[in-house]
Amino acid sequence: MVKKAVCLISGGLDSAVSTFIAKDMGYKIFALSFFYGQKHNKEIECAKKIAKALSIKQHVIFDVNISNFGGSSLLNTSVEPEIDHKLEDIGKFIPNTYVPARNTIFLSLALSFAESIDADAIFIGATATDYSGYPDCRPEYFKAFQKMADLATKKGICGNNISIITPVLKLNKTEIIKKGFELGVPFNKTWSCYLGKEKACGRCDSCLLRLKGFKKAGLKDPLKYEMLPDWY
Repeated sequence: MVKKAVCLISGGLDSAVSTFIAKDMGYKIFALSFFYGQKHNKEIECAKKIAKALSIKQHVIFDVNISNFGGSSLLNTSVEPEIDHKLEDIGKFIPNTYVPARNTIFLSLALSFAESIDADAIFIGATATDYSGYPDCRPEYFKAFQKMADLATKKGICGNNISIITPVLKLNKTEIIKKGFELGVPFNKTWSCYLGKEKACGRCDSCLLRLKGFKKAGLKDPLKYEMLPDWY
């Protein structure tokens, strides 16, 4: 029997690699992306490109607009994402790009989707290394969510647990990029920048971590940037 997985595809580098890993592991993939009120749709367009690159037949783009709550510079038009942090400071504090309970919202909907199609797993491209310090990207969070999923679903109480798989959680950005390169991930179709301009800014935490990863991997980032840090 073919294994089925719901893969959360944000359009970013980490989720793209995570989805390619699921494909490499033999899963039939059902893609799930979210419009959650973010200020631009660049990542959604990239999510579509990733799904197309993998010939995924069912790609659900779910509208769960939480911008009315605010609480994040990714949602609030009056607040801009923080920029120009030193690399060594990224991850030491929770930045204003944190979206309250975002992964809990996404995983809960993914769990519903997965159970409705009798899927075996949910893949999410969260990483706890070279990341921005979000509390819902920590290993203990996913361990707790797995326990909740086991208790909250018919599949779980019948002993057919839906596994929450985080294949890049303990990898740094360089390792993620190298893995993606091995699997043929089209990095030119991904988007990491918190801003939705024509070019990536090269100054937000996400751009800086991405550029650091490509530099240490000895590979060229195919995205175009408005500016590059001195160390790149």
